[in-house]
Amino acid sequence: MIPGEIIKKIKRVHIKSRRSVNTAMAGQYRSVFRGSGIEFEEVREYTPGDEIKSIDWKVSARLGRPFIKLYREERESVVMLVIDMSASQGFGTFSGLKLEKAAEVASVLAFSAIKNNDKVGVIFFTDQVEKYIPPKKGTGHVWRLIKEIFTFVPQGRGTDISAALDFLARVSRKRTTTFMISDLLDVNFDKRLRCVVPRHELIAILLCDDGDFELPGQGIVTLSCFETGNMVLLDASNKATRTLYRDRKYARYNIILETLKKNKVDCIELKTDAPVSDTLQRYFRRRERRIR
Repeated sequence: MIPGEIIKKIKRVHIKSRRSVNTAMAGQYRSVFRGSGIEFEEVREYTPGDEIKSIDWKVSARLGRPFIKLYREERESVVMLVIDMSASQGFGTFSGLKLEKAAEVASVLAFSAIKNNDKVGVIFFTDQVEKYIPPKKGTGHVWRLIKEIFTFVPQGRGTDISAALDFLARVSRKRTTTFMISDLLDVNFDKRLRCVVPRHELIAILLCDDGDFELPGQGIVTLSCFETGNMVLLDASNKATRTLYRDRKYARYNIILETLKKNKVDCIELKTDAPVSDTLQRYFRRRERRIR
């Protein structure tokens, strides 16, 4: 049995995401993520204004007058959501947990995809690949996705991005649009990015929280790493300690951004207190301007 509080969260995310896709974000996904190719539809007689390069010369020669080939976009694509389920997703300060934000953004992307006749698949990972849900269509599939995020109990606690990307390469032979939803608390995944990016459209959604960069409160605080369990005592009242902590956290964050940029991976920075629809809309507009 799923606890009532979890069911409420699932329903809230489901309704909120669906409403966002049907109103604020209507059409934006389609305008920036086109189909995987084009396929032949029919031949019709040439009319003034048609492009010369579209003329089917064999048919035109046979019939004695010009005809052109018409193509239509092959709309159906596969969207993969590679979702970090490591222990650090249980962190959050005043605006909810990273896991809750991951559920919401995954739901919005899934609804956007199925609304445009795309299939959606999911890979859950920690320091190992935990679960694979093959690509499917339908709103019921989105409900299952949200439910799994809130109810799945992973075996691992750490983060292994290379393992997740290796698995993606094995199960997705055709090109996909892949959103990797994670706080990217990992190192040395450059090599795997270089292998995956030429074969798939990879977009990172980098989850973060203000508490990632600032020490809490005043006095002596005990910090515990969600993924390793390591603990350390720090004097949060000491200005030098607070500054050093902040600088080291931002330095590591900037390394992540630089790694993604170097490998030509788009990055959507999503804070736990930021509206998902607004953040995605800004990215879609930026991407649309870039591809015009």
